[in-house]
Amino acid sequence: MPTALKNIQTKNLISIGLLVFVPIAIVAEKLEWDALIVFGLSAVAIIPLAVWLSQATEEIAVVLGPSIGGLLNAVFGNATELIIALVALKAGLVDIVKASITGAIISNLLLVMGLSMLLGGLRYKEQTFQPMAARVNGSTMTLAVTAIVLPAMVITTSNVVEQSAITNLSIFVAVILIVVYGFTLLFSLKTHSYLYDVGVVELEGVSKDEAATEQDKYSKPNLSLWVGVLLVATIGIAFVSEIFVGAVEEATKGLGLTPLFTGVILLPLVGGAAEYVTAVRVAIKNNMDLSVSVAMGSSLLVALLVAPLLVLVGQVIGQPMDLNFNLFEVVAVIIAVVIANLISLDGRSNWLEGMLLLATYAVLGAAFYFHPV
Repeated sequence: MPTALKNIQTKNLISIGLLVFVPIAIVAEKLEWDALIVFGLSAVAIIPLAVWLSQATEEIAVVLGPSIGGLLNAVFGNATELIIALVALKAGLVDIVKASITGAIISNLLLVMGLSMLLGGLRYKEQTFQPMAARVNGSTMTLAVTAIVLPAMVITTSNVVEQSAITNLSIFVAVILIVVYGFTLLFSLKTHSYLYDVGVVELEGVSKDEAATEQDKYSKPNLSLWVGVLLVATIGIAFVSEIFVGAVEEATKGLGLTPLFTGVILLPLVGGAAEYVTAVRVAIKNNMDLSVSVAMGSSLLVALLVAPLLVLVGQVIGQPMDLNFNLFEVVAVIIAVVIANLISLDGRSNWLEGMLLLATYAVLGAAFYFHPV
């Protein structure tokens, strides 16, 4: 049996096994177990659902072709984080939701890229990736961060600012960011798709010749089956997220954690687990193009689509949310973007650069833990 197929089966067996935590989490919530236990069980239950959501998206992309498949991956790439954030926003946990946005950006740029470069670099002395794609992502990320920083700067540099002004500014910026995201999709999927041609087959570490051989042996994925898996996984994540969010405040208070630390560090680890595993796995297989694409692409998706969507949805559901982030969060995001851009500039990576990214993430994590907010 080909190595790639063995890896797929192993991943599926693990994700199937972890699904047992879904009913356990539901039972724990119904029986009103300790909030910390419910929090832990529901967090673990979300992970296999996120894995199946990710795999279903990839399988459907294979059937529908690169253009529609790429769009599907772009839209569903951070579906788990978006669902958790929407549930938390509906519950009125606006501070945690805002912290989770900055946390997702920071963790993708520092933790995911750091782990990928470190573990890939331990196996290969030096790895390469397309610097042009990294530069384009970096430039777009800089714009997104500038837009996110502005509301906080307006408040910091003004004596008195009406809340309505911040809300209106946030809505305007949110619309601009969504428009920019649309243009990045046009750029990456149509006009300059060759810059992002990392391919689905490379996701499983299969060469193009091997992929052609495998296509002869195996039929294309069953579209109806994987659409069903996508729907079930999405509904499952939404349901379990309700349990997770319901326990998060009490559980984190019991652990002595602030909403800021919970949103910036804990929520991204739960919501982005599937992406983190994918990025690190392909880096170990010497495909840094795809690894960097996953890490930077996820950050872009959060900044250009998830954050502005949450602002607009918050206005609709009566849980107003703006882009006025904590000043320390803003500084942390700027640090993450600048360091990630500098390290990815030359299109080469090694284990030391990975270690530097992880060290930066650890220092920021400690700072958020001790932050008195």
